[in-house]
Amino acid sequence: MDLDLEGIIQCIKQGDENGVQIQLQEFNKEYAQCFFFDSEERDRRKQRKLEEFRKNKVREYADSDSDCDQYEQEDRGLVLRQNLALVLVRFIRTGAKGPLLKVSLRSLRILSRDKKVLGPLVTDDALLTLAKLAGLTASDPSDEPADPDSDFYDNVIASLAEAKVSRCPSDEDEGDVEGDEEGDEEGGGRRGECFDEDDVSTADSGDLDRGDLDRGGWPAGRGSAGADETRGGGARHKVLERGRRDRRESKPEREGEEEEEEEAGVASGEEAQRKEALKVLCNVVYNSAWAQERFSGLRLMCGLKERLSSGASGSSSSSVQFYELRLMFLVTALRRELSTQLQQEGGVSIFTAALESCLGVQWKDQYECVLDPEAPPISLEASQRVIEILKILFNVTYSTHRQEPSEDDAALYRHLVAMLRLCLMRKCLLLDDTDELQGHTVNLLSALPLRCLDVLLTVREEPDSTGTPGVNMECVNTLVLFMERRLESGDKMKEKLTPVFNLLTESCRAHRETRHYIRKHILPPLRDASHRPEEGSTVKSRLVRLMTHLDTDLKHSAADLIFVLCKENVSRFVKYTGYGNAAGLLATRGLLGGGQGPGASGSAAQYSSDSDSDTEEYRQVKDRINPVTGRVEAQQPDPMEGMTEEEKEEEARRLIMLFNKLSRDDIIQPMGVDSEGKLVPMLGLRDNSLTEEVKSNSENDGEGEEGRSK
Repeated sequence: MDLDLEGIIQCIKQGDENGVQIQLQEFNKEYAQCFFFDSEERDRRKQRKLEEFRKNKVREYADSDSDCDQYEQEDRGLVLRQNLALVLVRFIRTGAKGPLLKVSLRSLRILSRDKKVLGPLVTDDALLTLAKLAGLTASDPSDEPADPDSDFYDNVIASLAEAKVSRCPSDEDEGDVEGDEEGDEEGGGRRGECFDEDDVSTADSGDLDRGDLDRGGWPAGRGSAGADETRGGGARHKVLERGRRDRRESKPEREGEEEEEEEAGVASGEEAQRKEALKVLCNVVYNSAWAQERFSGLRLMCGLKERLSSGASGSSSSSVQFYELRLMFLVTALRRELSTQLQQEGGVSIFTAALESCLGVQWKDQYECVLDPEAPPISLEASQRVIEILKILFNVTYSTHRQEPSEDDAALYRHLVAMLRLCLMRKCLLLDDTDELQGHTVNLLSALPLRCLDVLLTVREEPDSTGTPGVNMECVNTLVLFMERRLESGDKMKEKLTPVFNLLTESCRAHRETRHYIRKHILPPLRDASHRPEEGSTVKSRLVRLMTHLDTDLKHSAADLIFVLCKENVSRFVKYTGYGNAAGLLATRGLLGGGQGPGASGSAAQYSSDSDSDTEEYRQVKDRINPVTGRVEAQQPDPMEGMTEEEKEEEARRLIMLFNKLSRDDIIQPMGVDSEGKLVPMLGLRDNSLTEEVKSNSENDGEGEEGRSK
């Protein structure tokens, strides 16, 4: 590592702020887009070298002097980073001010990407210091020990001297250092990844659905691209992938301090300081389960909530508020009890107000926002904040979907749904931002109580609006188009499609107008039966293909949508999909024997009594359709044509013997459908039938004896 830590310490002891600032700026410039390897990566590289040596038979594997030197340099680099973090935390708490404070915080932000140097950053004093600089609390950290500063810095220099003479570590001596074990827990996704100003996109759900944390549908963080060697040493680092903000900006990337002063205007020194402190807290909370726990124990959650409550009125700059929202998202996503606490303390109201402020909502009615077709697209900064708010609201409300809300809560949720309709209908400057905004809106809609979603349909119709009289279908049409775009993309299908499938399925069950409208788009009257249902590029064909997908959640959610569009009628479902594609869902629900699903006649579904009339084209070929494949099959010659009755019986016996042999060898297991419509082994069916026969015979015998006795 090209870092003179001893020189920095000497400058701090001598009060040479200019010298400290120059050296830290060099460190920040070199490592601004990097994070460091961990022990697992080093072990993987050692294993690759071992395999390479053995494969090429160059020599028997042994740690060479060059290997020792490399690992010694890497270990020294780790020691330097650990001690630099320790020195900077002390320096920030006791002496750094003004521009030097911001440079020091920026260095801490870079160091906080490395889980192995988090030890000095997860103490209560360090967290309180960062929280105070971020504006989350006004309390001061506990007093420092009575040792003078010179002793503290002398001890650091002594530890560096010991590191210089350390030898190459053996395998059994390698281990995690202070601060790593808490980072290995639930606090993070990919190792070493950070949430930086230049890397602001997090692990999203669909893209970030809390489903990945709780219900099986939230996406992990992005990977990193490339690897590089640091100048002047053997320590290695990876280069961070360019973040969303880099891709958006047309102006060239700026290094150093100028980068911080030109985002949406010139930020004040205090705002820049707060922003840097928030970034460090984001990294620390993301990488350390202990920091997540202490975040609650130190009551920093209350300070963050108060900041966001006051920020809804516009008291914070957009860039500072974005990182406050990012920190709240991380805390509520990683600590379930904190999201529950936030919900109980009125979090839905707070972030609904924040969403209203970001969107600049104007109200036409109690649950209807003004949607101006001529309004400009949502700005880049506003779209970022809106997305963070939607993710926080999902974390807070994800458990309310199946609950029956009180009248007050229902009114609050309907107020929120009215703004979510605006999120679906509005456009952003970039197409990718629009898709991301709609994705997080769908995630949140799927988490809210179903009966509150009627606000999406009861908006007053415009002269050119889409839908049936009295019902506005513009929002439903937007959801269908959104689903079609994600079907065509084919990327991260489970994370991106499962939420919209579930939302449309539940909406079709709850609102018959929605089901009728979506069915016209997805399941039009069947006319051409010459192709399999899964063949083609229509929406129905894509959905039917997903019904046999390897991922269980994805195939069931796609099948559920078509099943509900068929009013949960088995014969109609098989007609549109073919029995081969439908068998998975029917077996899961115990409907292989036919009939209707449990929701078809229950109160949970609102299905009209209209019949599914066949088209003239379908009626003409209906008798020739293969129910398994769902299409008209070419007539095949009769394999038994020309055989005598004895030959047919012999062929039947031979087939039975083959099936029995396969069954005895456990190669296949013959299955049948029981009285409940579920698949069970044939042996079980036979035993059940024999038991019922014996029971029936015994009852008949008893009745006969009773009659004779009379």
